[in-house]
Amino acid sequence: MNHNNMLEDVADFTVKTRSADETLEFGRRLGALLRPQDIIALVGDLGAGKTWLAKGIAFGLEVPGHEYVNSPAFDLVHEYQGRLPVYHMDFYRLDQLSNEDYLWIEEYLDRQGVCVIEWADKFIDQLTKDYLKVELRETYNEDEREIRITDIGGRYKRVIEGLKQQ
Repeated sequence: MNHNNMLEDVADFTVKTRSADETLEFGRRLGALLRPQDIIALVGDLGAGKTWLAKGIAFGLEVPGHEYVNSPAFDLVHEYQGRLPVYHMDFYRLDQLSNEDYLWIEEYLDRQGVCVIEWADKFIDQLTKDYLKVELRETYNEDEREIRITDIGGRYKRVIEGLKQQ
């Protein structure tokens, strides 16, 4: 639930993937639609597939060696160069944001690349009002994921329309 407005976000697009490879492929399709300064907020429980989806997004942004994309849990951010720069962040280990944290994160958000943020729900509403929320949920089948895409702020209608047309 979004704590700022107390209303549950309504997904603009939902898809189910039946394997890690399908999740990777969905990420590739999503990444191919992204533009400079897009922010992808990945949300889901531990093991839900956030890093696997981030690999796919990097693949879609033409990052060579996308298979080496891994969670920046200890480094907080990894940078990759593709069609656009990819700034892969992970807020898992952050309990709160210091002034210094705000500054370095804002710097990345203002660059001409794409920010992909794991565990984004911890702080995203404090950082921006425009982002693409991508929520991954495990289903009754261990390998299956439900991926809910929500345009927060109105900037990402083109991305959602692109996904629907694929």
